[in-house]
Amino acid sequence: MDRQISIENAEFDWDKSTQAKLLSSFFYGFICTQIIGGWLSDTYGGRRVFGVALIIAGTCSLVTPFCARTSVNAVFVVRVILGLSSGLVLPSGNSIIGRWAPLLEKSKLTSIAYLGVPFGIGISFITSGYLCKYGFDNGWGSIFYLTGGFTVVWAIAWFLCVRDTPDINQWISKEELNYIKSNIQFDTTKRTAVVPWCQIAKNPPFLAILAGRFCVNWVLYALVTSIPTFMKTVLRYDIQSNGAVSSLPFACQVLTGFLISQLVDFLRKKSIISTTVIRRLCSCLGFVGSGLFLIGTGFTSCEDREIVVLLSLAFLFNGFHNAGCLVNNIDIGQKYAGTLLGLTNTLAIVPGMVAPIVTSMLTPNDTAEEWRHMFYVCAGVCLLGIVVYGCFVSGEVQEWAKDETEMNFEKTEKK
Repeated sequence: MDRQISIENAEFDWDKSTQAKLLSSFFYGFICTQIIGGWLSDTYGGRRVFGVALIIAGTCSLVTPFCARTSVNAVFVVRVILGLSSGLVLPSGNSIIGRWAPLLEKSKLTSIAYLGVPFGIGISFITSGYLCKYGFDNGWGSIFYLTGGFTVVWAIAWFLCVRDTPDINQWISKEELNYIKSNIQFDTTKRTAVVPWCQIAKNPPFLAILAGRFCVNWVLYALVTSIPTFMKTVLRYDIQSNGAVSSLPFACQVLTGFLISQLVDFLRKKSIISTTVIRRLCSCLGFVGSGLFLIGTGFTSCEDREIVVLLSLAFLFNGFHNAGCLVNNIDIGQKYAGTLLGLTNTLAIVPGMVAPIVTSMLTPNDTAEEWRHMFYVCAGVCLLGIVVYGCFVSGEVQEWAKDETEMNFEKTEKK
């Protein structure tokens, strides 16, 4: 009955290839604005970049139903624009965190911010299932109107409440301001448009983060774009149950990411473990756990509903990266936090463009055996992340990211 309702309410007969291209089109825009978004934020401040980007993204969501009913090409265009605006969000947010996060609180502050992504995805999966069935404008249209509207309203609240640095925040106490400024390794009041691009490009710890982010995002994007399809075609969940069950893995990731980041900063504060070791440990555990449980998922039959548990455990371990390579940019170059995230995200977005297409090619008939191959590919990417990130990671501020006064002081000490 649910399947019959779904077919009757369907407005578009887009084949699997078109669907994959629509999913990937977002990332064509997303990849283009990462570096410029980080540079603009580090140079001029992330507040305006972040807020304007959200308003554009929300507007794109609001007009998507109209575009879909006009032309599939119009959907491609609006998805690319959505990607362009969304590409500014993470680098500008990271730039702001870099100017607000005290030395021993970077893990939990960054993790809480980044956990908004899986949390939002999880909530979207839950609500989208119900809205598709009970919402207005044929169900699916209400998803875009509500998410777009909430985004625009939230962006207005952002402009009213957020400031680029602690120094210009009118609500912060003098004690808190002194605490933050004394625990950040550069002068947050000064900005520079000069970025040491060559030194960054040749820096092994930065290249390790680059590889780690690529591997994390391959697994994330492959699963984010394919889990609802997998639940529907292989596990035979109806549209309402699909949304709720698809959100479970992301709930696990949010829980782990929050708890592990608290533990990591506690261990660092007590000097129990170094930043370098804890970053390596967290991300390697994340890769190992995700890879093993994804392989287990591939060996489970489609009649066995424990697949959902295995996928949830794979995402649970993915939350370890919130205290690993996802925060590592701020460790090695807090002064250039936005630019560094823009650089790493540029490569890390490639999986978002490629993974849905690869998944589509691997699962033409949506059989359990075909989906098994997709999980194996994800596990292989996890292995690559263990090798590269585990060997070259560092949690120390690099020379090119230090203020001149700090570098001169260190040279004097050595003499």
